[in-house]
Amino acid sequence: MTRSIGRFASLASLVVLSSSAVIAAAQQQVPPAQPEQAPAAPNPTAPPTFPVPQKENFTATSPTKEEVNAFLTASWGYDENRIWQVEAILKTQAEGYSKVIVFVGDKTGKDKPFRFPFIVVPGGKWIFYGEELFPFGEHPYAELRTMMQERADGPYRGSATKDLEIVEFADLQCPHCKAAQANMDQLLADYPKARFVFQHYPLPMHAEAKRAAEFGVCVAKQGGSSAFFTYAASVFDGQDGLNTPDGATLTLNAAVTKAGQDPAKTAACAALPATATAVDASAKLARDANVNETPTLSINGRLVPANVPYQTLKQIIDFQMKIDGIQK
Repeated sequence: MTRSIGRFASLASLVVLSSSAVIAAAQQQVPPAQPEQAPAAPNPTAPPTFPVPQKENFTATSPTKEEVNAFLTASWGYDENRIWQVEAILKTQAEGYSKVIVFVGDKTGKDKPFRFPFIVVPGGKWIFYGEELFPFGEHPYAELRTMMQERADGPYRGSATKDLEIVEFADLQCPHCKAAQANMDQLLADYPKARFVFQHYPLPMHAEAKRAAEFGVCVAKQGGSSAFFTYAASVFDGQDGLNTPDGATLTLNAAVTKAGQDPAKTAACAALPATATAVDASAKLARDANVNETPTLSINGRLVPANVPYQTLKQIIDFQMKIDGIQK
């Protein structure tokens, strides 16, 4: 469910979709451009032929071609069919700003190649694509990974260590979050060494989402992470009951009971200002990380929609583990 507020637009909406329509959408933090004028592939089943780069198109000293390729490899390397060529790194009229142009295609030739231009800002840590700002560099997700390790404090399943940390930002009243739980359960089984953290991100268009989150905070406080995930599963199962205030009360109380907690004590806890503050802090973490849709995963700092096809999620996680030096 897309948020209508926030400083940055979802990168998923900026991605040029491959034939699967989701593999590219899974790369939320890298902004592959909407297709512009692009070199033509020789035929529908052959790899694209990119123009030969011209020396006069490399007038900027920073970033280097090697730095651009390292950034794109970190961002797109999980997709073995994606290929690209750095076509230009140009000085601009603004001191310290460089324009980079990359041609992007597909080895199979089934997807039309496209032109991806972006601006690297002074210091080389960020790029502008359109009006949006994104991290740049050989390790573009490192800063967000550190943020999550320091601030993602929600209930968790799996490993106590944070070597491979998958943070789920979700809204308990969001239908897409409910649908994504099958992926989350399968990931938990397939990555037993990972730490799976749940962060509340109630969206303003869901009238009962914040109350559901507040009850969840109290269930976790009273019964621990195991109780919380039992509660969350029950709320997702009975999500239609959240459509009215009275139905929400029944649904949340039933979920609290299923989690082994007392509904009256949980409701009293949920009404405390400190509980609302905890939910607000979780939502602020999402905004600070530029998460603008639910469900979204942070996979060691790489933002990915949680409800993409499961094999795509595995490709991305396996690749992120590889570049972070984590043994499977």
